[in-house]
Amino acid sequence: MNHIDDDFNLEFVKKINSFISYNESIEWGVLRYGNVGISGVKYKPPIPNEKEVIKKINEIMSIESITERAIIYMLWAMRSQLFWDGNKRTSMLCANKILIQHGKGILTIPEEHLEEFNERLTEFYETNDYSKIDLFIYDKCIFGIEYV
Repeated sequence: MNHIDDDFNLEFVKKINSFISYNESIEWGVLRYGNVGISGVKYKPPIPNEKEVIKKINEIMSIESITERAIIYMLWAMRSQLFWDGNKRTSMLCANKILIQHGKGILTIPEEHLEEFNERLTEFYETNDYSKIDLFIYDKCIFGIEYV
């Protein structure tokens, strides 16, 4: 993991989480093996299965639109709660790796849209319905020059 063009895969995601949640969780950079909850929602994410996670990452990485790929990965990973801690931060950094690698800008949640983002994310956690949050992210949270 020394170059922006390095492959995006589960090992990359684990490495990012190890930096994000170092000394903040039970273990860092390791898929969680126990149950967790998400504050404010009833949805309980299942314990991640490594083979299924790899399969899903590969499926997402085959999405043709780079921007859609980054958004879908971020939302899926946030909802999946792959790690004990740092899931939103890890997911957002990974989405930015995808965008930056392909010259598509950066993804950040501006302060003026934070409350709406959190409301939409909470609804997404409960429903797994991307349609109420993905365009919001595209329209209000991605910035930068898009190269052809």
